Amino acid sequence: MNRSNAWRAVRGAGLGVLVLFAAIQLVPYGWRRPNPPVTQDAPWPDGEAERIARSSCYDCHSNETDWPVYSYVAPMSWLVRRDVESGREKLNFSEWDRDDGHADKAAETVREGSMPPGQYTLIHRDARLTDAEADRLVAALEVLDGERGDSNGGRDGGGDDGRGSGEEDGDD
Repeated sequence: MNRSNAWRAVRGAGLGVLVLFAAIQLVPYGWRRPNPPVTQDAPWPDGEAERIARSSCYDCHSNETDWPVYSYVAPMSWLVRRDVESGREKLNFSEWDRDDGHADKAAETVREGSMPPGQYTLIHRDARLTDAEADRLVAALEVLDGERGDSNGGRDGGGDDGRGSGEEDGDD
């Protein structure tokens, strides 16, 4: 008799969790996953730095987000959507013509080891940075920051329009 009541309670709780899981799928936040057009990609100083950034940063800090299967299932869809919106707001490599010069802050967070974040690299193992990759990315971000603030900064001509005039570009 005691086991029967316990089994009913477990079954009822399981059914409740299943109903709740199905119900939260109806919450519309996170359904739309826009990837706006790239207006101007960051002028990376070399291909290796760009490769590192694309594998470790672009899912949250660009308009080229790869939306994995779990980003379509609540509550993960809510978390992923929030992280992408926040990342794009702080630094967006796909809208370099609108960047407010946050590459220096990005370099510092990579140097500190807080980017890419642990919850991201836990799932995306290829986004983990070795010490050498982190150093390369930091150096590239510092070059990008220098180009943004110095019209003479483009050593290899990586920047198109907008080099050295970042202040004016942000007023659009």
